Amino acid sequence: MTKVFVSGCYDILHAGHVQFFREARALGDHLTVSFASNEVLWLHKQRHSSLPDEHKRALIAALAGVDEVVVGEGAEEGLDFKEHFLRLRPDILAVTEDDKYTPLKQALCAAVGARYVVLPKTPPQFTPISTTQIVRRIRAPQEAPLRVDFAGGWLDVPRFAQPGGHVVNCAISPTVSLHAWPYERNAGLGGSGAWALLNGRDGVLSELDLGVGWQDPAVIGETGLCVWRSGPRPDLELKTDGAFLRGRLALYWTGSAHCTPDEAARPRDYAALTRASRVARDAVWAQSLPGLAEAVRQTHAVQLAEGMNPLPADVAGALAWKYCGGGHGGYAVYLFAEPAARDAACTRAGFRPVEPYLAAH
Repeated sequence: MTKVFVSGCYDILHAGHVQFFREARALGDHLTVSFASNEVLWLHKQRHSSLPDEHKRALIAALAGVDEVVVGEGAEEGLDFKEHFLRLRPDILAVTEDDKYTPLKQALCAAVGARYVVLPKTPPQFTPISTTQIVRRIRAPQEAPLRVDFAGGWLDVPRFAQPGGHVVNCAISPTVSLHAWPYERNAGLGGSGAWALLNGRDGVLSELDLGVGWQDPAVIGETGLCVWRSGPRPDLELKTDGAFLRGRLALYWTGSAHCTPDEAARPRDYAALTRASRVARDAVWAQSLPGLAEAVRQTHAVQLAEGMNPLPADVAGALAWKYCGGGHGGYAVYLFAEPAARDAACTRAGFRPVEPYLAAH
């Protein structure tokens, strides 16, 4: 009889684990599955198991092709199963291609004369998912805000980061969900970052993979009116509730969608964007609406120089305006001196009110 042994955390059992067990069982006549105990998970990953050990043992044991289940309780990282392995002396230790403990496991196999078999990644029967991704899906919010950015756009893109620069942005309501999206799509409000968050994905990594910046998922996850330091990853300097902006924010739909990644390579004045970002940063620290409006005006001047179309300027009571996100379409944000002026502007076609959003964390 050829005995096969596999080990892992198997913390939240999913179809990928089942497929691995099936392929390992095909190597022999008897399959033993070892999973790391709750204590081991805490020791090496600083998290508790999703299930009590006895429940996890019963669940794995019920799978077709699994002949025996043991619990790894050893303190040696990567070899919590060592005691069982030496006792059972299997013929094969099967691992996946991405196993992180190859040298340790190969040495253990040599000690008992077992074969170390790496199972190649085969086409999955389902879209691959990890335990970390499952946890994110469980923790994903039911709704999320979008965002407006006032200054420092593009300084959140790692390759465009500027020393001493900042990104100033604000989460807004009404919120969005997987089933309700009361805004235009591809509109410069950070929709892709919100979508990633609602689906339980790492929004920052998703945006950076697109070749753009981290500001959308950063402020959507943090909420509030925020000042971030320009750099390769989100670095929060200041967060406020944005109270001085209540009743003073409106969006204007330009009538055309845009795609931020398509605009990334355009030449633009990063020095001027950095100067505007510092004005915006100081305005948030001072809770100054006029100061923030000045930063928005400076930023919009850079946008016009980049070739964006002028925005409506005949809006009574408006202090400043600029395109959101990468611009060249989508939404623009308008700042107003008084709520009455904002509300009056929102009777015009294309305008709508929004408010700062601060989640009750």
